[in-house]
Amino acid sequence: MSTEIEIGRGKRARRAYTFDDIAVVPSRRTRDPEEVSVGWQIDAYHFELPVIAAPMDSVMSPETAVALGKLGGLGVLDLEGLWTRYEDPRPFIEEIANLGENAIARMQEIYSAPIQRDLITERLREIRAAGVTVAGSLSPQRTQEYWKTVVDAGVDLFVIRGTTVSAEHVSSRAEPLNLKRFIYELDVPVIVGGAASYTAALHLMRTGAAGVLVGFGGGAAHTTRTSLGIHAPMATAVADVAAARRDYLDESGGRYVHVIADGGVGRSGDLVKAIACGADAVMLGAALARAGEAPGQGWHWGPEAHHPKLPRGERVRVGTAGNLEQILFGPGHTADGTLNLIGALRRAMATTGYSDLKEFQRIEVVVSPYTPS
Repeated sequence: MSTEIEIGRGKRARRAYTFDDIAVVPSRRTRDPEEVSVGWQIDAYHFELPVIAAPMDSVMSPETAVALGKLGGLGVLDLEGLWTRYEDPRPFIEEIANLGENAIARMQEIYSAPIQRDLITERLREIRAAGVTVAGSLSPQRTQEYWKTVVDAGVDLFVIRGTTVSAEHVSSRAEPLNLKRFIYELDVPVIVGGAASYTAALHLMRTGAAGVLVGFGGGAAHTTRTSLGIHAPMATAVADVAAARRDYLDESGGRYVHVIADGGVGRSGDLVKAIACGADAVMLGAALARAGEAPGQGWHWGPEAHHPKLPRGERVRVGTAGNLEQILFGPGHTADGTLNLIGALRRAMATTGYSDLKEFQRIEVVVSPYTPS
């Protein structure tokens, strides 16, 4: 049972935890890191790494999606980003990376260019030609308009990603996307989110989604808590959605829906704790934006930063920690959790005695708030 805290006489609240608030506990067994498996599979697609790149222009271009795919992860291209608005978006990415402090107004102008269907097709085919799994992302608002173009281009995994996505959207102005009907009629597996609660995730699982993204405005480039007052501490959100996965497994007679932590996973320790709380994989933004190959050139931003009416994000400086291979596999030359993410995950699993990700989801976790020295 959760312990509620009295905010005042008329309001009580449940205590929720971030990844910084918890820690994993070693068990009675240890093993060699080389004997640990960090692979996972969603639908028919197997990946050597539990890493999905966030569909953000500062993180993913067609080239970086291919590079991540060849390293064993999954790159997801933002099909509403600059790569589908401009034949050559690199000058605009360069401009965004060099803007001054008040960058949002100019970003809104740059992103006001129309999305071009032929560029959606071209970008996805570039990725497919390299022989890696093809994944593209649309927001719920644009899915009905562009989904057929995406599927016809040969996407393997379709991602519907928004700040929050519900199975039931109420609108008096337009017919909303019916996720259950849409996913049922689609021939490709769908990953959808974000969701931040047990109930919201359970409803998304019932739509037939292959995976659910967990998170709400918790990334490094988001200001959702400041602008909307909404925030979902990630350790609690992932654990709640993992509970929904367990209950849906029983309800559906054995259908397993993958839980993907999306937000708040900036360093290797966060990745470890996301899996420990029940995630099957993580979606990384800032962590991969630090790669030398990342389009953002040491800057990181998401679609919320250039929303035409209510920006809920910003362009943030994340710097460059190393190349993509160093970020994933090392060698590390700092001790801050920005390099060798997969090596850290393997080491944590080996130190605590677990051999694969599903086992590691059962590890003991304690509340132990982080206090920097």
